[in-house]
Amino acid sequence: MRGPLEGIRVLDFTWALAGPFATMQLADMGAEVVKVEHPQTHEKERGFGPYYEGISTFFFSPNRGKKGIAVDLKTEAGKELIRRLAGEADVLVENFRPGTMDRLGLGYDALREVNPRLIYAALSGFGQTGPYSRLPAVDAVAQAMGGTMSLNGYRDGPPLRVGVSIGDMVGGLYLALGILAALRARDVTGEGQLLDVALMEAQMALCENAIVRHSAFGEAPTRQGSRHPLVAPFGPFETKDGWIVIANVKEWELFCALIGRDDLAVDERFGTNRGRLEHVEELERELNAALREKTTDEWFAVLEPANVCSIGKVNSIADLFDDPHVAARGMLVEIPLPYGLPGSLKLPNSPIHLSKTPTVVGRPMPEHGGDTDDVLARWLGLSAEQIGELRAAGVIK
Repeated sequence: MRGPLEGIRVLDFTWALAGPFATMQLADMGAEVVKVEHPQTHEKERGFGPYYEGISTFFFSPNRGKKGIAVDLKTEAGKELIRRLAGEADVLVENFRPGTMDRLGLGYDALREVNPRLIYAALSGFGQTGPYSRLPAVDAVAQAMGGTMSLNGYRDGPPLRVGVSIGDMVGGLYLALGILAALRARDVTGEGQLLDVALMEAQMALCENAIVRHSAFGEAPTRQGSRHPLVAPFGPFETKDGWIVIANVKEWELFCALIGRDDLAVDERFGTNRGRLEHVEELERELNAALREKTTDEWFAVLEPANVCSIGKVNSIADLFDDPHVAARGMLVEIPLPYGLPGSLKLPNSPIHLSKTPTVVGRPMPEHGGDTDDVLARWLGLSAEQIGELRAAGVIK
């Protein structure tokens, strides 16, 4: 098998990041993902910079491994073409504002009449129902409304957006997970269904510990920087040449001895985890002073064999390109450029490692309308003459 989803056909109407990140997961797992764009104007994210060899890196990354067709949905012939393609698809994915596909006559209710087995996956800021459903949302809005931004940053500072787009990407991951569940359910029932995932709700799911603490104890969890609300020490500490994360210290006295600070082991403020939490600022000052005495690698050599805590180097993105573990796991892959351009770009591999049906990452992003003829011929059995007529009428590119 090319991948665990080989044979699954996906019509992809997604744009920006959240939706494309979801369908990228399906493509990595072997599904045939066909991205639908407009013939005359590329989706705007093809133009987002920065650019490499004239290619938008923003578009390149989450659209790898897909095929591309260009169909004008403003024409009746184009809409009919999509209806026919939906009749042959297993999954349709879109992340427009709720109601957009309905107005085109291509919403779930219309397409399930064409294909009762179709899984119609809709991703939006706030879901298909509810008082916020018509509001637009981007990554920062999802992080803000879903609660995660209130927990990110320092206690005396403003709420901060997480540095990677988890508002978009976590929503995309939940959409991909829901699609897999719906495919499994279809194996049992023979029927497709509507999948409704909201970016705001995906962020709420990440806040599970904060939410249950508020429910149980009436707490109002807030920003703590890199600290943990229940454990100390916890977080990044500066070394002579970088940063190291120290967490979950299991043997406090031994840890103190290994870092050359036996005095901290007998300090009444730090003898218990509760005490360390109550005096966390003083504790962090003492640990920072101690850990600046050696390099990150030197501390690894001291602390890792003793198994007294969890430790980790704070890698920069550049560090990942030289990390031997990343290389051993094959987590950076070369993806060729489209349009016959020379060269390639490195992207993260799929983190899903299956022993018998491995993921396949290697195809570039789709060329704009580059697979229209192939898809229409294979999915719908259209002849070259019929495809030519559609192209002459401006329905396809």
